Amino acid sequence: MTFQQFLNQNTVDSITKDVIVSDRFKNDNGEIFKFRIKAMTQSDFEEIKKKALFGNIGSGQIDDDILNCFIIIENTLEPSFKDSESLNILNCSSPRQYLNKVLLSGEIAFLSEEIIKLSGFDRGIEELSEDVKN
Repeated sequence: MTFQQFLNQNTVDSITKDVIVSDRFKNDNGEIFKFRIKAMTQSDFEEIKKKALFGNIGSGQIDDDILNCFIIIENTLEPSFKDSESLNILNCSSPRQYLNKVLLSGEIAFLSEEIIKLSGFDRGIEELSEDVKN
């Protein structure tokens, strides 16, 4: 197989991973639920940055909380934080409100970090936010 053939068979939009976020998430048998996450594509990342940016691109500031939330909402396959039935059950008006209602702050930070790592970033959210600003 050539390098080109490898790239053609391993596109970035198909990279997924199961992660354990917390032992708080257990089923009736005591087995820990895993979150299924996917890597962000460049276009996904650009759209998420726009949602978290205040002011003009390049001169605005990033809200790290909003950035973390949208990284999770857009790149978590299971569970879905966009599930309309779940939003209705918990009386949430948005996926972001739902996310903040069902995950602890540390769980949000951990899950976002896992998605960032899976997406090829070898640094934390702070460095990622600095790159977005520049």
